[in-house]
Amino acid sequence: MKYILKLLGVLGILSQFVFAQTPQIRTQEFPQKELKKQNIQIATLAAQEMSKTLPQKVDKYTSIINIENDGTTLIYTFEINTGTKSDESVQKEDHSRMQKAITQGVCKSSKRFLLAGIDTTYVYISAKTKKILFKFKITKDKCANLVSQ
Repeated sequence: MKYILKLLGVLGILSQFVFAQTPQIRTQEFPQKELKKQNIQIATLAAQEMSKTLPQKVDKYTSIINIENDGTTLIYTFEINTGTKSDESVQKEDHSRMQKAITQGVCKSSKRFLLAGIDTTYVYISAKTKKILFKFKITKDKCANLVSQ
């Protein structure tokens, strides 16, 4: 008799687990408008924080002089000392090499920003003339092959 009562007790407890209703879990996507607001705040704070150490020499010819954001795009401005080369010859000779190198570098170094929807623009200006030599906007789409690596 004790055995039957214990068995019924165990069966009663097990039946509660088996027949209990699973609570419904509510899920919803984070609203796009709120996500964009958050990304703008992140870009603004990142630009403010990184700007504190500027200007800064990058290499023998290049200095980073400004970092700002335009919405969800971080804009890095560099000044290049082109020496005796004209702006036109620098643009013509170095554009594709620079674009490839910058895109690859940004896709690797800014992977988290890009995946979160924060784009990056690199602007290079001449130290002599202050004219824009290059301007490269890097987005998640441009990094599709590189970001997954």
